[in-house]
Amino acid sequence: MQTDHATSSVSNGHVTAPHTDAGPEALRAGLGELVAATGRVRAAVESVVPNRPDLARLTVAVLLAEGHLLVEDVPGVGKTTLAKALARTIDCRVGRVQFTPDLLPSDLTGVNIYRSSSGEFEFRPGPVFNNVVIGDEINRASPKTQSALLECMEEGQTTVDGTTYTLPRPFLVLATQNPVEMEGTYPLPEAQRDRFMARLAIGYPDNDAELRMLDSQQSTDPFAHLEPVTTAEAMTRYAAWARAVHASPAVKQYVIDLAVGTRGHAGLRLGASPRASLQLLRVAKAHAAMAGRQHVLPDDVQSLAVPVLAHRLILSTESRLAGVTAAEIVRDVVDRTVVPAGTTSPAAAQRRSTLGRTTNQSR
Repeated sequence: MQTDHATSSVSNGHVTAPHTDAGPEALRAGLGELVAATGRVRAAVESVVPNRPDLARLTVAVLLAEGHLLVEDVPGVGKTTLAKALARTIDCRVGRVQFTPDLLPSDLTGVNIYRSSSGEFEFRPGPVFNNVVIGDEINRASPKTQSALLECMEEGQTTVDGTTYTLPRPFLVLATQNPVEMEGTYPLPEAQRDRFMARLAIGYPDNDAELRMLDSQQSTDPFAHLEPVTTAEAMTRYAAWARAVHASPAVKQYVIDLAVGTRGHAGLRLGASPRASLQLLRVAKAHAAMAGRQHVLPDDVQSLAVPVLAHRLILSTESRLAGVTAAEIVRDVVDRTVVPAGTTSPAAAQRRSTLGRTTNQSR
């Protein structure tokens, strides 16, 4: 277990979020600052994880939406690299935990130590008292230790020996996970998977990208050039601006329709929870804010549906035997769900119109 303290502009771990009831002009100015800052963060992450702008975009959107991210893939494809790259771009406190079978809950949350000199107990905080917590191979720890993160992730606080401690803001758990079929891993409980706002997989690089990696990383540290491009205080301010992005009743109903579509799907034993609907809308607002928009489009929701919903679903026995994945079912639900009229961007409407003409001609 390792904790790395960087300088932070956060006082005592607490930042007062700005008021977001300002008018459209103030919101537009705030979003302009947000777009510039998140663009710098994404560029920094992409410099270390090249050719995958989608990964950088989703990672920053989850951070902006004040969620948590689960990165699942086989060893050696860059899961920890992605996590460390994001942490280095923000001037904040960073903690890293290597999950192992003998890791205890107190190793995460902290412990009270008795000081004989004073005759009192002193609380020594654990890694969760950092702004960004990197959890390496979270599913190698026992279920008891995994569940120690639940209160931290959901409530932004932790309780040790009956005393509740508030965690700093922003607070992001960025956990990496090996495939469950690998030896020595434990499946994450459904309740904890539901706490992660999104899940992504990095996958293997293509031939050219892997060749460039071999050339560039033989003699240089890929993180050597990374410097903080924003602060924890600024990210908390940007998160408040993202929450102020407008979602129309039609878009909110569209989010609910997608969740309901999973709950009644024949290929699933368990569909998306109401928490999933809430987090899908929150990250869709962040996605719209990163594009400089003051309102959410169905396009935002659609582009995030798979990473936000798929890991929360439990497949039916028939789906598992047939080799159907949760991501495929989410895409099927998105295809079947009617997009509310008048809420689609002109570019997306043009794409759908072209697709419809092509389909009719092929028939």
